[in-house]
Amino acid sequence: MRRARETHSMSNISTKQQSRVTNLKVTIPLAFKMVFRNHLYIAIAAGVFVTFWILFNVFDQLLFFSPVLTFYLPDDAVTGFIITNITSALMGILIAMNVYVVKNTKIRLDKSLFSGSILGIASSACASCSSIGFLLISTFGGFGIFATDFLTNYQTPLRLVSIAILLWALYSIHNKITRPCIFNNTSKNF
Repeated sequence: MRRARETHSMSNISTKQQSRVTNLKVTIPLAFKMVFRNHLYIAIAAGVFVTFWILFNVFDQLLFFSPVLTFYLPDDAVTGFIITNITSALMGILIAMNVYVVKNTKIRLDKSLFSGSILGIASSACASCSSIGFLLISTFGGFGIFATDFLTNYQTPLRLVSIAILLWALYSIHNKITRPCIFNNTSKNF
């Protein structure tokens, strides 16, 4: 009898997980259709993508503007380039969806709305790969050297963490779009 209950309990958990996955397969495309059916949000996403693509590639010293516009991708920078492209694309999508939520709902601008975006930006920009590293060293001295060394050694894992944070923020904003909370303020049942 006990084994039957455990088996039934485990099948309920499996059914719930399958239901969640099926629900995500339906609601994620729905959220994308709701947001990106308007050309304004496509333009916002493309603008943010291009801006962050340029910014990240300048920080990684892959894109140069002087004396002529030059893009150089050495063999050892391919992984970082792919990760920054993914990050830039996620940033574009996420910011466009955030703008959609702010514009189409009565949600106040608070720190939780854009926190995933800001965390993703901060954790994906390589501070040690650019002049920011020298700024850290000159500003913080020995701690700046330690921070730059840490960022250099763990650049790829930190960027992967930033992608995970951006995916979490995307999931969170997807929930705000597809499952709006409606509270009845006239209800006296607290």
